[in-house]
Amino acid sequence: MSQLFSSIELGLVKLPNRIVIAPMCQYSSTNGLANDWHLIHLGQLALSGAGLLILEATAVEAEGRITSADLGLWSDACEAALARVIGSIQQHSAMPLGIQLSHAGRKASSRAPWDGGQLVLPSEGGWVPSGPSAIEHAAGEPPPKAMELADLRRIAQAFADAAQRAYRAGIRVIELHMAHGYLLHQFLSPVSNQRNDDYGGSLQNRLRFPLEVFDAVRAAVPAEVAVGVRISGTDWVEGGWDIAQSIALGHALALRNCVFMHVSSGGISPKQQIPIGPGYQVHLAEQVRNETGLPTMAVGLITEPQQAHDIVAQGRADMIAIARGILYNPHWPWQAAAALGAQVVAPRQYWRSQPRGLSGLFGDVTIGQR
Repeated sequence: MSQLFSSIELGLVKLPNRIVIAPMCQYSSTNGLANDWHLIHLGQLALSGAGLLILEATAVEAEGRITSADLGLWSDACEAALARVIGSIQQHSAMPLGIQLSHAGRKASSRAPWDGGQLVLPSEGGWVPSGPSAIEHAAGEPPPKAMELADLRRIAQAFADAAQRAYRAGIRVIELHMAHGYLLHQFLSPVSNQRNDDYGGSLQNRLRFPLEVFDAVRAAVPAEVAVGVRISGTDWVEGGWDIAQSIALGHALALRNCVFMHVSSGGISPKQQIPIGPGYQVHLAEQVRNETGLPTMAVGLITEPQQAHDIVAQGRADMIAIARGILYNPHWPWQAAAALGAQVVAPRQYWRSQPRGLSGLFGDVTIGQR
């Protein structure tokens, strides 16, 4: 059997295979509330046969949203709306569900990508973003407000509160967003963090707030919840966050019962120079895995079943995260199983779709006909 379709345990959560649906922002909420779009979108992905579905970046406070249409989990209303969607999905799918908890920091108050993605000023209906330092993300933007210690305490508690809400709503895997230039990544990177207190300067100081947030979340939910992180393995910017610092973060997280690292890259600066190509981030996941011993998810232009199988079989990563590719082809896990001679879970309503001449894809099933 292909190792891509072997099971793996993230703490106490068992995944039936190594295919993970990565978080993908939908920018389709009102006041942070999940709605019928999320039910349709997540519902089809929950029938895909992947091993884990991670919900999109979900803001822990309203001012931590990337856009005003981001999903949120900062209130009872947000929790109830999300619980409705998850409850409906879980009636028809046993796929484990995760969520990515996030705060956008200085990249908050932006337009949706299809509207250009630029900063929305308060005069245009936006708000003033905050970050570790008063350093703008892009040239020409007003700088964010530098966070004070009281802000850090509030935000750490907001992450913990959101984690509890996610657990009550039915989530059993939590991924903390420390990547792509959002708040926790902003504290990690010297590009965006130029504080002169205990939260800036040295690597130890820059790790401090993200680790405090991790500790707060881990303490807020039961042991049955798997808690991991998504990181940018490198900023792709000279003098920025890099793989050596990512490994140091991994060692610190391993001591805190972190059960996975989802390794992406970039996002901290428009000056980044990314060498895009098939599997261009896999080497980052491989180094983190080899140096820390933590299970890793590799993501980024992994599009072919054999490519995904080889990454896992060669020990370069433990799981393969698929994002845009599975939006384009929601049954990618089915096609990967067929190509690799494996089996995948599918709803019985779809069993008759198995192509003629292909047997065993959905297991030992019998279809009658009148």
